[in-house]
Amino acid sequence: MNQDLKTLLLYLLITILFSSIQSVSAIDFVFNGFKPSDISLYGNATIESRILTLTNDSTFSIGRALHPSKIVTKAPNSSQVLPFSTSFIFAMAPFKDRLPGHGIVFLFVPQTGIDGTTSSQNLGFLNFTNNGNPDNHVFGVEFDVFKNQEFNDINDNHVGIDVNSLASVFAHEAGYWPDKYNKFSDDGSLNEESFETLKLNNGRNYQVWIDYADFHINVTMAPVGMKRPKQPLLDLPLNLSQVFMEEMYVGFTASTGDLAQGHKILAWGFSNSNFSISDALITQGLPSFGLPKDPVHRSKGFIAGITVSLLFLIVVTAVVSLFLIKRNRRMKREREEMEDWELEYWPHRISYQEIDAATKSFADENVIGIGGNGKVYKGVLAGSSEVAVKRISHESSEGARQFLAEISSLGRLKHRNLVSLRGWCKKDRGSLILIYDYMENGSLDKRLFECEVTNMLSFEDRIRILKDVASGVLYLHEGWEAKVLHRDIKASNVLLDKDMNARLGDFGLARMHDHGQVANTTRVVGTVGYLAPEFVKTGRASTQTDVFGYGVLVLEVMCGRRPIEEEGKPPLLDWLWELMRRGELINAFDRRLRINQDFNEEEALRVLQLGMICASMDHKGRPTMRQVVKFFERNSEVDESEAEDMDVYLLESLRSNTMLSNFSLSLSHGSHPTFEEIREGCKEEWLVFDHHSA
Repeated sequence: MNQDLKTLLLYLLITILFSSIQSVSAIDFVFNGFKPSDISLYGNATIESRILTLTNDSTFSIGRALHPSKIVTKAPNSSQVLPFSTSFIFAMAPFKDRLPGHGIVFLFVPQTGIDGTTSSQNLGFLNFTNNGNPDNHVFGVEFDVFKNQEFNDINDNHVGIDVNSLASVFAHEAGYWPDKYNKFSDDGSLNEESFETLKLNNGRNYQVWIDYADFHINVTMAPVGMKRPKQPLLDLPLNLSQVFMEEMYVGFTASTGDLAQGHKILAWGFSNSNFSISDALITQGLPSFGLPKDPVHRSKGFIAGITVSLLFLIVVTAVVSLFLIKRNRRMKREREEMEDWELEYWPHRISYQEIDAATKSFADENVIGIGGNGKVYKGVLAGSSEVAVKRISHESSEGARQFLAEISSLGRLKHRNLVSLRGWCKKDRGSLILIYDYMENGSLDKRLFECEVTNMLSFEDRIRILKDVASGVLYLHEGWEAKVLHRDIKASNVLLDKDMNARLGDFGLARMHDHGQVANTTRVVGTVGYLAPEFVKTGRASTQTDVFGYGVLVLEVMCGRRPIEEEGKPPLLDWLWELMRRGELINAFDRRLRINQDFNEEEALRVLQLGMICASMDHKGRPTMRQVVKFFERNSEVDESEAEDMDVYLLESLRSNTMLSNFSLSLSHGSHPTFEEIREGCKEEWLVFDHHSA
């Protein structure tokens, strides 16, 4: 027999043998509704009205249903897995007022029963101890509605391929790609924008198609009655030869935990020879398991709509009411010629007629001062009460701003060393008037530079005035609910009452902010000669810039000289440092003061030194106003070892009439000494300045 004939006979023999194997292993079944003989039930699985119900509302239960007999899954004496095709219709029926869970698995298992499985997130498929064991020989396609971190679930509504484990080898959100869209974009990536998500546990019926052949599996799903989508949901290579045994049981499993729902199979077809088995399933006239909708008046949409409508009505009513209230107030204010800000500030408004009468129509003979923003008049109110009336020029927008500043700050401040603001008024829009307590002895500026020798301030008067001003500034910085920066401390803003007590006034440049908050303005305002160098540079005011202005005031009072003199004379600060460098600081005092009998040279030097320290070029070297007040109020010795604050220690240590003689080094570098430098100088026992040798 020739070789060709032998080959032909061998081919025919193999073909006949393979056909006989297929005929022996072939299996096909279709269940459009179930009866007890069709399926083997385990756990809580039941058949109700021809519907296979795997679980009910029992918690932590398992339901499993398997084909009664094993099916051949491998060719005899071979590891080759036979192809198969299956299709089924399922529904996950939620229970009212219960959270739904956990899911269904289509599975192949080597044995019957539910031994070795647990409920809840294990789906009655495996348990905690055997999950991932290759000896399980189980395969499943899960439809999971619970995101479990233990199994790296992608979300709480997904389909996954499970091989000996509930940690899926591949998973995707439940849904399908409609045929009118391409599953893949031009770059080869999934076109997720065209994907239609299907919510598994809403009670709707879904059809599933699972095909396996040539080491490849695909899973497709869609709403029941819809044509099978061309693009599978899952499509991947998979070798089941090490998973499947020669014969396996096939069926479904499901479970509940704290979450519970009805897992139902309505129809099922399976074949390992006919890949069109799904065509035999009946998809019409099937029951629905969605929860009945609440009446319209109990629906979330209706309740939300009513709530939103009520809120809208309330808001509209409030807006309209607010509008009417504001309109009425505005009309009332207009009738009274009032502006918006006028209702916000204390103290009370005084009628213009009363002020006009008190100042005799603002007669020139009643003028007691002239400032940058207008004149100040003396007035006598009804009842013989004397007042000072400050009339701010209405042409000046800056004057209007300062007017508001004084009302908002001084109007609410109460201290014996601050000028008391009685009230305010307006004649018309833009005409602004402030009314203060009258200060019989005028301004400190006039008593220093524009008075006769007989009315000159004594040494004791000057010390008391400086102490009073320090007390007032301390109250501004620390004693009120907010921190107030005066920003314009100078002699012309210090007023003297009938008993020569000093009161700080003119709050036109004052600013308030919370304690601990840094002032945010960067606008340089104030009077030349009183401005701290860091304020000129940055425009940012602080309590230390007020201390600088106070220090210049101290020097002005003690020296009887203005901070900036006429052309040709050096500024007061430069002049003082030069005198100290030459050892002639005693010559700095007002000559009229030195001939006064109560002049205390030692005390005067200490006060002068305090002023120079307050006016230090380095803001860190200046004391606080609290330390300045303590300096004036010292009644007992302060032991250096007990003084915690360095600045207080310095000022107290200057009780002896000492002065630092070698500041020339600092001056040669063009900078004034700081507190730290003075403190170090005291430690090194610098030379005592002898005023008798001046």
